[in-house]
Amino acid sequence: MTTATTPVRALIVDDEAPMRDQLRARLRDVWPELEIMGEASNGLDAVTMSRQLQPDIVFLDIRMPGQSGIEAARHLHSHCHIVFVTAYDQYAVDAFEHGAMDYLLKPVSAERLATTCQRLRQRLAAPREDIGGKLDELTKLLQHGPAVTPRYLRWIQAQVGNSLRMISTREILFFQSDDKYTLVQTMQAEMLIRKTLKELADELDPDEFWRIHRSTLVRVDAIAEVTRDERGRQMLRVRNFPTALEVSRNHAHLFQQM
Repeated sequence: MTTATTPVRALIVDDEAPMRDQLRARLRDVWPELEIMGEASNGLDAVTMSRQLQPDIVFLDIRMPGQSGIEAARHLHSHCHIVFVTAYDQYAVDAFEHGAMDYLLKPVSAERLATTCQRLRQRLAAPREDIGGKLDELTKLLQHGPAVTPRYLRWIQAQVGNSLRMISTREILFFQSDDKYTLVQTMQAEMLIRKTLKELADELDPDEFWRIHRSTLVRVDAIAEVTRDERGRQMLRVRNFPTALEVSRNHAHLFQQM
């Protein structure tokens, strides 16, 4: 049990580095005394590091390569408090609530994180609860219960200098591949992220973003007009942006009436 004079220590586990960075920054704001002992990118490393470092709390992503967060939690829950950080939809959130577990829905908001940290402070002063049975129930529900669908990306994270910017997809005009990076264009700025255009195409809502070229994804709501240039190519303009974007032949069917 952690006493009032013992520093509270935590481990962050997520296979996406930007998510770890964001959570670390938010925790620094809402719980500055919390000591972040380390980070892991998969369940196996989480178990190994937890045995070595003995954290009081583990913030644990669910969907990771190799050992999942739920599998890792089976090894960890008797030694530390578990907070799941999940991108699952509302069905899973309901399951967490009914199981009285702590969870955070990505992207993590400062307000929700503050509530979770307050709960953790209270629980740290009490004997740890055995959640083995609840993990079994949660596993069954996620495997056989109501359809659990991954949420489409609503936020893009971009490193700007030493800070991490959260960009709503509603602000984005288009994405364009740029060698190893992808350019994110908003009305106000352009930024580079490491996620590939293919990854984005798989994770974004296909009703919100259309692929108009192998190197370009455009937000449908931002499209202002499509015209043809002197060579017969379809050229697309988005609102409040001066440069036209080419529509490739493979994607011309999106604008069949032309």
